[in-house]
Amino acid sequence: MSLDQCQPLDTLPSRAPTHSMPRGLVGLFACASGLSVANVYYAQPLLDQVAADFAISQAAVGGVITATQIGSVLALLLIVPLGDQMDRRSLMLKQIVTLIGALFCVGITHSSAVMLVSMLGIGLLGTAMTQGLIAYAATACSAQERGRVVGTVQGGVVIGLLLSRLAAGLIADIAGWRWVYLGAALVMLLLAFTLWKSLVPQRPSAAPMPYPKLVFSMFTLLKNDRVLQVRGMLALFIFAVLSIFWSALVFLLTNPPYNFSHTTLGSFGLVGVVGALAAARAGVLADRGLGQWTTGLSLGLLLLAWVLLALTPYSIAWLVLGVVILDLGAQAIHVTNQSMIFSASTGSHSRIVGCYMLFYAVGSGLGALASTTLYTLYGWTGVCVLGGSVSLAALAFWGVTLKGDQRT
Repeated sequence: MSLDQCQPLDTLPSRAPTHSMPRGLVGLFACASGLSVANVYYAQPLLDQVAADFAISQAAVGGVITATQIGSVLALLLIVPLGDQMDRRSLMLKQIVTLIGALFCVGITHSSAVMLVSMLGIGLLGTAMTQGLIAYAATACSAQERGRVVGTVQGGVVIGLLLSRLAAGLIADIAGWRWVYLGAALVMLLLAFTLWKSLVPQRPSAAPMPYPKLVFSMFTLLKNDRVLQVRGMLALFIFAVLSIFWSALVFLLTNPPYNFSHTTLGSFGLVGVVGALAAARAGVLADRGLGQWTTGLSLGLLLLAWVLLALTPYSIAWLVLGVVILDLGAQAIHVTNQSMIFSASTGSHSRIVGCYMLFYAVGSGLGALASTTLYTLYGWTGVCVLGGSVSLAALAFWGVTLKGDQRT
């Protein structure tokens, strides 16, 4: 079955589909989500070049990442909820065109102010695109396969995130960091054409409501949904952990005794893909009712990963193993989280994912700032202590909430 032959989703406005989603469509969602989210993370292995180009200190350049996360928060609050009220296909096409403009601005500007505003725009539109695709996929599939589909699409997101570092490093070494963003603009132009040709309109199933009420309804969902509250806090912890690691790694490995190129640095994203692919299985486990078991085991892996990462000065092999375990643990929790929160009605999927990803954006932004600051003060050891402490806090939080309510 071709993508154009799949059943039009606008014929199913009020109930979840019962047919299985075609593999080609699942693959398209995964690829498109990965390419969209990559835009938000290209900057991480380039922070030293960006700092030099714009005369920003190492301690302050983490603000570049924070700008994208501020954009992410704004997207989750103001744009993602529109997916419950508008045709998601049309909404995403408008977003991707604007995203292309923001990427082009970053690639040509020599003003730090314009660069930061454009990075905010990339965070805004890249996040809106990614979460819109995930919500589209979660609504378009049957409830029985939702964990598998969301896990596969989320696997695409993680692989895109990780490979973004390799692509950014390789291009930066060959042509400079600006061509990372100019090239990304071209890639997104090709993706826009593909989505336009392949996706069908998806009529929302939620009752129409005024825009202000739509936005504020997110907070009502968050207030009343304990699973969303717990899983959102876990997202804050795990994405703070990932941001702590990746934001500081560039300074560790591009300085003595390593002096790695940006291409070599970005290749560590390939190592993380191993963990990400394994984590996609977590969605299947969640479909079988094993979400809590997966969560506890994965949080234990995060703690183990930081022990191994702390041994990096003794051997780079510890870093490689630590990256695999860190990404496996974090992404398994993320996939499980999304499978559990999407058990709600299809009419609120966009707002639910918007609420959930607010926690993700806050965690990523705080993690980047804390990581670059602590690296400046205490080096890699300080970063590992911070990452391990946040991982331990996540495990303690999960234990307390699990004891208080077995349903979460």
